[in-house]
Amino acid sequence: MFDRFQRKITYLRVSVTDRCNLRCVYCMPEAGVAHKRRADILSYEEIEAVTRAAVELGVSKVRITGGEPLMRQGILSLVARLAVIPGIADFALTTNGVRLPRLASALREAGLHRVNISLDTLDPERFHAITRCGKLDETLAGIEAARAAGFQSVKLNCVIDTTPDEPDARAVADYGRQRGMEVRFIRRMNTGKGEFWPVIGGDGGRCDTCNRLRLSSDGRLYSCLFNDRSFSVRELGAHGAILAAVD
Repeated sequence: MFDRFQRKITYLRVSVTDRCNLRCVYCMPEAGVAHKRRADILSYEEIEAVTRAAVELGVSKVRITGGEPLMRQGILSLVARLAVIPGIADFALTTNGVRLPRLASALREAGLHRVNISLDTLDPERFHAITRCGKLDETLAGIEAARAAGFQSVKLNCVIDTTPDEPDARAVADYGRQRGMEVRFIRRMNTGKGEFWPVIGGDGGRCDTCNRLRLSSDGRLYSCLFNDRSFSVRELGAHGAILAAVD
C-alpha cells in the first residue's frame, strides 16, 4: 500500500479514547477539553474490523494510543482481539504509566509486544506542574511494572522544549540508560503554526519517510497530524476510508 509519494504505509496508530487521567500542559488546556459522546466512540468490534482491514492492505505495525488508552474500560479485551490478527509484527501501546502497576502483566499476557511510557522529568514538583495533577511515583511504579512484565521493550517518551541537553531531559536519559531503556525525545509541536521536528531517538516527524495512518477514537482516519482532512470508517467502510486516506 503506497501513497502518492511512493511511501509504503505500514503503521496504524489507534486512539481508543479521548480521555486522560493527567492534564499535561503541552497536550490540553487547563480547563480540559469537551469529551466525545459515548455513541461517537468506536466499539472494540469496530476497531478490530478497521485493524484487520489495515493489515490486509499491508499494515504490519499497530500502536494503541489515547488520550490515555488504559482509561478505556475493557482495554485488555481489545489487546487480546488485536494480538491474534495474523500479520501484525509489531504491537505496541503508549501510556502515561499510571495504571500499569495493575495492568502491565495482564497486557503482556493478552499479547501486547511492547510499551512506550511518557516521562518528562524526574523532579516530583516539576512532574506535578507539567501534568497539573500527576504524581511522579505513580509513573515510576508503572515503569517498573512494565519492566517486570517481560515486554519485548519498554521505551520512554520525553517531551523537551528544544534540546535533550535540558536538565530534565538529561535526568530522564540517565534514568533510562541505567535501566537499559531507550529514550525518545519529542520536541513540543506548535500545531497553530504547523511547526514540528523529527523525534530524537525515534522515526517520527520525518515527512519523507512517514508510513503511518491515525485512527481517531470516533472513527476518522487521518494521514497527518497537521491535516484536518479525515475519512470516516463508519461512512466509507474500513477499506474505503483507509484507501482514501492513503490516496
